[in-house]
Amino acid sequence: MRVIILGGFLGSGKTTALLQMARYLVSRGGVVIIENEIGEVGVDDKFLRSGGLAVRNLFSGCACCTVSGDLTAAAREIREKENPEFLVIETTGVAYPLNMRENLAYALGVESRIAILADAARWNRLVGTLEGLIAGQLEGADAVLINKCDLSDEETLAKIEADILGLEPNAKIFRVSALSGIPDSVWGAATGV
Repeated sequence: MRVIILGGFLGSGKTTALLQMARYLVSRGGVVIIENEIGEVGVDDKFLRSGGLAVRNLFSGCACCTVSGDLTAAAREIREKENPEFLVIETTGVAYPLNMRENLAYALGVESRIAILADAARWNRLVGTLEGLIAGQLEGADAVLINKCDLSDEETLAKIEADILGLEPNAKIFRVSALSGIPDSVWGAATGV
């Protein structure tokens, strides 16, 4: 089972991107999605299920900290009962994906790839006020998709790329617009599939 962790701050376009990523992965094998919800009611899962995807929810906390045991237990159960080719974990907007990767590696011996969505339209405002959170989300990222790039100019996008590389120098960076559609070539590079 290959694990892909999809993260990004609230409103960055994770669910729209997740649906496209899942469609890409489905053409290459079975996919199960774990959605980490902070509240007690899943909203995005209904949207994803309407697209024919298998979705599991983790409620009332961030899978990277307060419910990390729930995450590893859910991943173990999915591997044992369904054994999909891919397990995709969509994080909350306040998660630290590297912690999730480390928990899964320790508990299950599985390696994970981390893909983060960065919101080009709100980047400067967010990084200025939430730099620690943004840095924590980017730490260990294999790929960063700068979403909503169609709403920013070249100078702004170049600054965002420089900021990202300053926080996570090993990340591959892609400029995308999830609303317009993310090319399969980007998903292939971001997921390693």
